[in-house]
Amino acid sequence: MRGFELDGEMTADKPIRHAWLRALGSKDMPASIELSDGEYKHVRTFKHDFFAATGLYAGPSGKVVLKMGRLVSLFGLPMRWLGRWLIERELANYQAVDDLEGVPKCLGRWNDTGLVHVFVEGHPLQRHERVGDDFFPELERLIDELHGRDMAYVDLEKRENILVGEDGSGFLIDFQISWRWSKWRSERRGLQRIMPDFLGRLVLKKLQAGDRYHLIKHRRRHRPDTMTDEQLRASYRKSVFIVLHRWLSRPFTLTRRGILKLLTGRSRSPKQEGPEFM
Repeated sequence: MRGFELDGEMTADKPIRHAWLRALGSKDMPASIELSDGEYKHVRTFKHDFFAATGLYAGPSGKVVLKMGRLVSLFGLPMRWLGRWLIERELANYQAVDDLEGVPKCLGRWNDTGLVHVFVEGHPLQRHERVGDDFFPELERLIDELHGRDMAYVDLEKRENILVGEDGSGFLIDFQISWRWSKWRSERRGLQRIMPDFLGRLVLKKLQAGDRYHLIKHRRRHRPDTMTDEQLRASYRKSVFIVLHRWLSRPFTLTRRGILKLLTGRSRSPKQEGPEFM
């Protein structure tokens, strides 16, 4: 896959306020990209936040999604290294589960801070949406497969990371913060290289428990009629780890939403605002 230079194809039609909040600054996603089978043209931008920009492209083999990590500096400090690191991390996670049903096929790296995967025809799971009887059992099997590969999805709390395919099946996207633990130190990345095995596996176990809790919580909100009494009770039981995480992250989340609302007029991702996104 061939990339592009930041100062080449990427242009901005007009100045953008608070460009520092955007991964690509005042620039938009490229109007077209070249993949191995030809040119793909930009259709729409799904999301453009501080860490990444994600857009839909159409070309010879259909539709694909390009995700680009942060490129522009922040108050004079270079941040391209962060975008590169996040994309490398997510690419490795996609490759670890690329053969599983329910995960869009990853087509590989694009430039040094981007990755491309096949577009899933469908939409993000919406608030109060009623899905089919098999939707959550199939999603549970997918999570079990991930866990069986010493991986935790981690970001299942966000409903918009769960896609409902046109045929009603479930998909997971966005593996940026997923956690994989290998018994081989040479296969570990970043801080994992200096972590003792018992600690890495403890973190993995806690994060996997979080996956199961968030999945059953979503099921209670969308299809409680398919759950047993024990499953319903379990959907209300928060582990100490989850309570602690919420206690620590809640102030940050509220502050972030308040700042975004003040600066942009929007406090949530368009993916969470169903009719507008779809």
